[in-house]
Amino acid sequence: MVSLVLAGALTVPIILNADALLRLAGGAEDVTRTAVPYMQVGMLALVPGVLGWIFSGALRSLGHARTPLVVTSFTVVVESLAAYGLVFGVGPLPELGVVGAAWALVLANTLKAVLLAYQVFGPRHLAALQFPGRAALRAIAGPLIALSAPLAFTEFVWSLGNFMYAAVFARVGTVALAASQIVATLEGIFIVGSFGLMSAATVFIGRSLGQGDAAGARLWLARISRAGLVTGLGFGALFALSALTVPGLFPKVGAAVQHIALIGILINASTQIFKVRNMIVGGGILPSAGDGKGIILGDVVGAFVIGLPLAIWLGLYTPLGVWGVFIARGLEEIVKVGIFEWRRRRVDWEKLALEQSRAA
Repeated sequence: MVSLVLAGALTVPIILNADALLRLAGGAEDVTRTAVPYMQVGMLALVPGVLGWIFSGALRSLGHARTPLVVTSFTVVVESLAAYGLVFGVGPLPELGVVGAAWALVLANTLKAVLLAYQVFGPRHLAALQFPGRAALRAIAGPLIALSAPLAFTEFVWSLGNFMYAAVFARVGTVALAASQIVATLEGIFIVGSFGLMSAATVFIGRSLGQGDAAGARLWLARISRAGLVTGLGFGALFALSALTVPGLFPKVGAAVQHIALIGILINASTQIFKVRNMIVGGGILPSAGDGKGIILGDVVGAFVIGLPLAIWLGLYTPLGVWGVFIARGLEEIVKVGIFEWRRRRVDWEKLALEQSRAA
């Protein structure tokens, strides 16, 4: 309910002010003209997208982690086919250009939300769809705000940081902006090999703490940390090798964009192990330990004290240019690792397990 209200409240003003928001990024006029209708349509995917995230989390917490995997895989295929058809006008589908990809996103998110809702509330009866009474709302409100507010703020900081990095790339030049998006797209493919560890940390460590099992929480911490090291190194290496595919995957962007993307991939791949560690600790372990302040501290200091100021200085005022922006993003991840690890070492697992088991 809370997510629907917030997502709905954000959707309308962003659609109405898409042009002003995108102009803040400082992109070229033709880029902004193309981006505005894409953003306006794409925002329609926010409400069903939020519902999909909630149902996925509910299913994982209920021990049905495979269901979101299957549904997500299916809807990704649907989105890819729909995007290709709507962008280029394949068969009976209209040729909508870039906006067609946004409509495909709306379709995929809506389909995902419907399928996952059916799995939660349908014949499997994993949860009951009912409006909570006043007493239940009062009991839920405090813990919900205490847990979700720091995470929501963290996501806001992360998104704002990404927007500002894009603005810096845009001010370096349209070529730099295009190359950065290629790097981000390819990185997203390989980072998902470690992304599930963040949810695993939240579920397994949180479950152990709720049972009063501090030793179990520490054991899951060690297991997930080892898995993060392996996947961070392995998928980071594959990400680096993906630089060789840039000319084949993006043949029309030009040699300058391809060259920047290639070097950018190598820079980002060298810091992927730090990014994975931050996902596990900042996105899974610290939330399970209730350390919202640590999460906010790492994200704010990493992005707005270290990363972005360095990106502006190196990217716009030194000969490094676009390379300086990539380097600054990598240094941000390294700083965040230090902060998150410091906060993790301060956790008293025995005390936390006792408190959470009593609450449960």
